[in-house]
Amino acid sequence: IIPPSSVACERLKAKTKTEHSFTVAVLPCRRFTVPMPRTFGIPWPELNDGLFYNDVVPSNHSGSTLIDFYSTKYKNSAPLKGWLQRIHNGQIKVDGVVVKEPNTVLRDGSELIYHRLPWREPDAPWSLEVLYEDDDDMVALNKPSGLQVLPGGLFQQRTVLTQLQWLASNQSSSATASQGSHPVPVHRLGRGTSGILLCAKSKRAKIQLAAYFAEGTSLIGGNSLEPVKGRKISKIYRALVDGILREDTVVIRQPIGTVRYPGVAKGLYVASASGKPALSQVRVLERDLPRNCTLVEVKIESGRPHQIRIHLSFIGHPLVGDPLYVAGGKPRCLDSEIVDASFAPDGGYEKPNKPVPGDCGYYLHAHQLTITHPSTCEEIHITAPLPPILRTQAESQVAEA
Repeated sequence: IIPPSSVACERLKAKTKTEHSFTVAVLPCRRFTVPMPRTFGIPWPELNDGLFYNDVVPSNHSGSTLIDFYSTKYKNSAPLKGWLQRIHNGQIKVDGVVVKEPNTVLRDGSELIYHRLPWREPDAPWSLEVLYEDDDDMVALNKPSGLQVLPGGLFQQRTVLTQLQWLASNQSSSATASQGSHPVPVHRLGRGTSGILLCAKSKRAKIQLAAYFAEGTSLIGGNSLEPVKGRKISKIYRALVDGILREDTVVIRQPIGTVRYPGVAKGLYVASASGKPALSQVRVLERDLPRNCTLVEVKIESGRPHQIRIHLSFIGHPLVGDPLYVAGGKPRCLDSEIVDASFAPDGGYEKPNKPVPGDCGYYLHAHQLTITHPSTCEEIHITAPLPPILRTQAESQVAEA
């Protein structure tokens, strides 16, 4: 499926009067068979449902023992002693039979099932606000800080995706529900980041919207790190940074790569000369001399993980309250060779003592998003209300009036 070409978009725009371009943040949801409520969400249960991991023994592991298979393939899930505990607890089946002997020899093609027992996930908000929704393509949510977007780590149930799935399930069980509406996020926001999260309502829309997000990053990678014109999507963030930014505008061209880091299996993203190209444009909104902080607006031309946090810390102005990144775009402490082999009651690793990317405390908000609609080619503007701490003095006065 190919997104509409720019030529097709221009033709559609030519047939559409200019007043059809609108800002949707203040408009009610409309025209939908089963619109999302303006806010939705279900409180989290005390325990999640646990997880089941399915594997088929490949030929190159035929003859391996059960403990060797799991402690090698899933070494980032638990240390050796943790996997031994899980096996002894009867949490693993081989071809439908519970096996408690770690040295059981596996055969090519055997089916393995590991049952991770239910656990209480860390506290997280559960209510979501709908900022925009159309009939078939997309919905934009206002994600609160502290809520993870997709399952990962300790958060397997308490995520935006779960709430969307629960909502779709409730709607499909009603007599008037539209069929096939199962929104899924098409990009990520850090757990501590609030604001606009765009979700697709169909496979076609997911492919098109994902291409929009990838477009800017690929262009940055192929060009000379200059701002990209004519993009189909643009995002503007608000952030509160430590210290006083002297320049009114700053363009940050700093590659982002990964380093080994305890508790982050695939590596921690940091400022790195050998990393992938990344570009951020920063504009100062207000300087607070008494509190020694600066309110800024950031437009990102690429979408590297934690890009804003890394770029602002790289220039010596990390986000206020950021527990992880410090000046230089590096983590607060970097002992990449040290791994804690202790394990939690369920056999998995204990939560790292050092800060990890999902830790909250910083002030970053996805404030505005402009997108070319994937079906109509209209330019859609979406705004997520600002948290009080990220408003300018003038904005605060308007909000209090």
